[in-house]
Amino acid sequence: MFIAILFIFGLAAGSFINALVWRLHEQEKGQGAQKLSIFHGRSICPHCKRELAVRDLLPVISWLSLKGRCRYCQQSISIQYPVVELTMAVVFVLSYILWPFDLVAAGQKTLFITWLVCSIGLLALLVYDYKWLLLPNRIIYPTLTVALTGRLVHLAFFTDSKGHELLLLFFSLLITSGLFWILFEVSRGRWIGFGDVRLGLITGTLLANPGLSVLMIFLASVLGLLAFVIGLFGGVKTLGQKIPYGPFLIIASWLSLLFGQNLIDWYMRLFG
Repeated sequence: MFIAILFIFGLAAGSFINALVWRLHEQEKGQGAQKLSIFHGRSICPHCKRELAVRDLLPVISWLSLKGRCRYCQQSISIQYPVVELTMAVVFVLSYILWPFDLVAAGQKTLFITWLVCSIGLLALLVYDYKWLLLPNRIIYPTLTVALTGRLVHLAFFTDSKGHELLLLFFSLLITSGLFWILFEVSRGRWIGFGDVRLGLITGTLLANPGLSVLMIFLASVLGLLAFVIGLFGGVKTLGQKIPYGPFLIIASWLSLLFGQNLIDWYMRLFG
């Protein structure tokens, strides 16, 4: 029952993400901020700007029933919408099933809720960076605030080894954000964008473990390289073409939190 509830909440969160990234991008293009506010106004078709009814806004179901087209102008609706909705639902459910710690403890419940909320921001950043090669501060800073608040609440009220946990958090941030800052400064922004430095603050806070942080960067690099090679041989990418690194960091952070310790333990057994 709880899994079903998480799935439904994930679908709703995915629908929110689709609206968020589109409205933020339209605002950046100079459209009316109040009209396109994420907290005010009805959802509209991105093509004909017609206000959508409730029956048009049901996650996944509406897209399928309308066969991927607007009810009013018949323009195609991107498959991004159901994919993002389903992805968020799957992330919610798998996070609960695969959470590496006992969720009976109040401290872990705090971190789990923090993780779910931050996952909404992370998926929004993934979509935005994939589409427009940008990690907007208007998503990064609220997500970072939630991540830091959840982590500090856990440190203050639910752990006895506060000094040790703070040290782990410090080194985690040093790896995920500090390393990217050095690369940014050395390359003067040619190798990596400053948005990735800020993103590292979020992922480092959520992981709060130097080992998992190193694993995240390794997995992100492998995933990014694989995607580029596949795109290159498939004719989609060309040498010298920029690719967004944020999506790979975000995917790698999900993998690292849910599977990371098992991967590290397996590696240590294999070579230890």
